[in-house]
Amino acid sequence: MMETIWFWLVALMLIAYVVLDGFDLGAGMLHLVLARTEGERQLVLRAVGPVWDGNEVWLIAGAGTLYFAFPRLYASAFSGFYLLIWRGIGIEFRMHVASPVWRALFDGFFSFSSLMLAVFFGAALANVLRGVPLQADGYFFEPLWTNWRVGPAPGILDWYTMIGGATALVALALHGATFIALKTSADLNVRARRLARRLWPLLLALTAVSLLATLDVRPALLDNYRAHAAALAIPAVVMASLVALRYCLSTGQELGAFLSSSTFLAAMLAGAAEALYPHLLLDSGSQARHLTIFNSATGRYAMTVGLVWWSGGIAMAIAYFVFVYRMARGKLS
Repeated sequence: MMETIWFWLVALMLIAYVVLDGFDLGAGMLHLVLARTEGERQLVLRAVGPVWDGNEVWLIAGAGTLYFAFPRLYASAFSGFYLLIWRGIGIEFRMHVASPVWRALFDGFFSFSSLMLAVFFGAALANVLRGVPLQADGYFFEPLWTNWRVGPAPGILDWYTMIGGATALVALALHGATFIALKTSADLNVRARRLARRLWPLLLALTAVSLLATLDVRPALLDNYRAHAAALAIPAVVMASLVALRYCLSTGQELGAFLSSSTFLAAMLAGAAEALYPHLLLDSGSQARHLTIFNSATGRYAMTVGLVWWSGGIAMAIAYFVFVYRMARGKLS
């Protein structure tokens, strides 16, 4: 019971991170695409500036929760996935020198790192769903690529994980575009809404392709949906959010479009968590080496006591986020 509770707590924290920091990533990768003047670039930075570092707290908190509840998974996952993040440097250093060359350099850092992070997160999730070559000690190593095929000894990148990366890239770009439209006006707002409308058909196609590819690579991921009819509500929410997103984009409902995009991301990740449960990390070769909530969990007493402390900590974090987002609400001038 406690293992299941902590599984979904970790999943919810990672979903919160993707939804909240996802629009930061989307705004970052579109920073040089939509903003055409120095004033517009500063508007994009001011839109994400008050919240971007707070949004990343959810990733840190999620990793800390993972370390506490499932230390074996934490050790295995972080032995194989690393990324050098330049995004914070791009945001924080940009205004330190009043030079066009200096600002262009850090604008490039901001946009490039945001784009690469989106692709990385999509490919990382695809690795989890596909499986990684776990060794007997629970660790794994993957080369960047091998033969681009899915098999017992895959690379980080193959045809399946590239689909995952592309889907995340488009989904977060559209999410960022809806956020920029929500926070800005005038020409920048128009360009953001136009780009979001153009990205929607691509997102629909990639969502369908990624789901079909996942079922081809790992058919067992449907087992929980076959066993629990209520779980079918998750893909229904995915489709409903896509329809609502299209409607809101067509009718100019900026808040509705942003909330629909948020719901889509949350439902997609919840669907992946439901498909994986009770597994945490799949082995690409042998089912006997799968990491599950049972063979990777910390002690039952620690989980019980930790739940009390976690509840207090997360309540303070939520209060902080409500305060920050209330202070940052409304359109920028």
